[in-house]
Amino acid sequence: MARRISVEPELTLDGKNSPKLRRTRRGDITPEQIETFLATLAETCNVVRSARKAGVSANWMYRKRRIDAGFRLAWAAAVREGYARLELVLLERAMKGTPKLVRTARGTDRVMREYSTALAVALLKRHAELAEEAAVEPDTDQMREVRERILDKLQRLKEREEAIETKAAPDRLELIRWALRTSPSCSPARAGA
Repeated sequence: MARRISVEPELTLDGKNSPKLRRTRRGDITPEQIETFLATLAETCNVVRSARKAGVSANWMYRKRRIDAGFRLAWAAAVREGYARLELVLLERAMKGTPKLVRTARGTDRVMREYSTALAVALLKRHAELAEEAAVEPDTDQMREVRERILDKLQRLKEREEAIETKAAPDRLELIRWALRTSPSCSPARAGA
């Protein structure tokens, strides 16, 4: 006599504004199809091509994205990865050019590199802000302000730890006292140590 084993149905995270778990339906796409779709989407940034490769319709994938919170997050991550890959390809083309076959005046074929000015300008515009931010170092007033905020926070943490007086607090409290003592702008009166 054969024994039946009851298997717990697989659960799926669904919901747009209030995510919840639900049982998977017969018409749901398989985890393998989802994996294929997301991998292809990360490679191509093309939903129709990715859905076709996974063996489902693009409309079904858009519907799944709308109702499945976990899938929606994975979709966004795949698109970000795809755009990052695309940007790397475009950067390479802008810097190294693309090969182009040209016929010389003598009638021979020669491979030359063609550089797209429009592509280079677009990439420069996109990264100009990041380059400027990376080149700017905070001035001494900004650094002093940040240091003071950190020291104020450490002081409040020290006071809270002293008030709690737990067994684990002495190590943390000693670390806070040390940080307050070693700070160049911290006066002994302010540190309270």
